[in-house]
Amino acid sequence: MLSKFFLKRPVFAWVIAIAMMTLGGLAIYNLPISQYPPIAPPSIAIDSFYPGASAETVENSVTQIIEQKMTGLDDMLYISCTSDSSGASRIELTFKPGTDPDIAWAKVQNKLQLAMASLPEEVQRIGISVSKSTRNWLLIVGLISEDGSMDGFDLRDYAQANLEKVLARIPGVGEVQNFGSQYAMRIWLNPDKLTEYGLTIQDIISALRLYNVEISAGQFGGAPAVPGQRLNASIIVQSMLKTPEEFSNIPLRINSDGSVIRIKDVGRAELGTEAYDIESFHNGRPSAAMGIRLAAGANALDTANSIKKKLEEMSRYFPPGMKVVYPYDTTPFIRVAINEVVKTLFEAVLLVFLVMWLFLGNIRATLIPTIAVPV
Repeated sequence: MLSKFFLKRPVFAWVIAIAMMTLGGLAIYNLPISQYPPIAPPSIAIDSFYPGASAETVENSVTQIIEQKMTGLDDMLYISCTSDSSGASRIELTFKPGTDPDIAWAKVQNKLQLAMASLPEEVQRIGISVSKSTRNWLLIVGLISEDGSMDGFDLRDYAQANLEKVLARIPGVGEVQNFGSQYAMRIWLNPDKLTEYGLTIQDIISALRLYNVEISAGQFGGAPAVPGQRLNASIIVQSMLKTPEEFSNIPLRINSDGSVIRIKDVGRAELGTEAYDIESFHNGRPSAAMGIRLAAGANALDTANSIKKKLEEMSRYFPPGMKVVYPYDTTPFIRVAINEVVKTLFEAVLLVFLVMWLFLGNIRATLIPTIAVPV
């Protein structure tokens, strides 16, 4: 019945065939493409950081608390958790196939808010990230100094301060993980000196928070002003400490005899990095590395091209000698796979044409099934 309808209306059949081929050609450039398609159930990752804590402390005070709050989530299959000695905690929640990642992400966020009050203050201050990216890396971006003017600490500090947030805002990027840390003021304490003066780690932390803080000092000449007042200026207090000497002179306690115990009496301050447990090298050179994961459903080729284009634009403002490298890139494998698909399609069309022509012996009769192959 349907075949007779189209045989009597060949023009209409041609229009439908051409429309289907056109839509198929347009869809090739808009379909999500990745090296490993998401055949696995969708997952949501929760990442947190507790600086200075051991793996056991992170497990007991962060990971288990969040894990307990996540129980009872709709459509969740299982939870996997890791806690390491660097203070990092990662919880991956896997949901049933077909679950909307956006809805799952929102549910995880709501559950996480219930756990925030029970987490250590330092973890809350740093923040917790919830991502719905794929598990596999799309790219690993590296920074190197060709002339050796910047060491690994300089490169990693630059990457986190100037590149990480920019790359995270690119459409298709699900997560950017920086394998390094920024510069930080390190306070190295002598336990014997602390015991001698009767001080604890909490005393040091309290003093740092008290003296290294941005103060709002108000305005000069602000309303309500006296009659004739014409000057209105904000008062800025330089209360943020910047140098190791300023940190070393922070008072910890004032004794009854007027003597002052300072940080330099129980330790030393120096400019270092937040963490020393991760180092990256590229061909023997110190480098900074950032891993980029693809967002769920995003096009890997378009995302990778956008990342490389953005980095090329930003490279004009890099310090002299800094260069971007890509030690790990999955897009060449994706392009090879796509080329193989296109090659196979052309081979199939050619074989169909040859076989039909050999058996029918008529070019016109051969062209009809050949054109119908892509449809």
